[in-house]
Amino acid sequence: MSELSTIKDLLEEEIQDLYSAEKQLTKAIPKMAKGSNNEELAAAFEAHLKETEGQIERLEEVAELLDIKPTGKKCKGMEGVIAEGAEALDEDGDEHVLDLGIIGAGSRVEHYEMAGYTTAINLAKQLGEDEVVDLLTQSLEQEQAADEKLRSIGDQILGEAPTSENDESETEEGEENAPKRKAAGAH
Repeated sequence: MSELSTIKDLLEEEIQDLYSAEKQLTKAIPKMAKGSNNEELAAAFEAHLKETEGQIERLEEVAELLDIKPTGKKCKGMEGVIAEGAEALDEDGDEHVLDLGIIGAGSRVEHYEMAGYTTAINLAKQLGEDEVVDLLTQSLEQEQAADEKLRSIGDQILGEAPTSENDESETEEGEENAPKRKAAGAH
């Protein structure tokens, strides 16, 4: 555990935490895309993977500007959020409901990242690190846009998902619906 004596010490720890979080996400996002039943949702995750790779590069640039190492800390918070997201991928049920669960997991990830970037931006502002602020703000704006995209897709899927057992168990002819796909195996 490092000693946090200055704002720069805390900023270094925040950058390392974000770096670890983003690295973990490069492994988790493809699983979310693959587990998505909705093509637009899968495409949104795939697009955000590219952004995440750019965010890692930006954090490396930030570390260079601050003369710190981006590595050295494991983000346990993101590890937990990813583990919860993995649970959503292991569920069986209606493909729309499963996608809504994946969207919820994705939104939790985005909000965790937004909190981290906002904190780092505020610390960098206090240190007068304008270039660092600009780089981190670019990533924050991407996280906000990704969350908005997830919400938009979720709003569309909500209209297609059954709201109760009665909605999903019978069709107009009274026949059982076709078997539901499992999220992790669908695509």
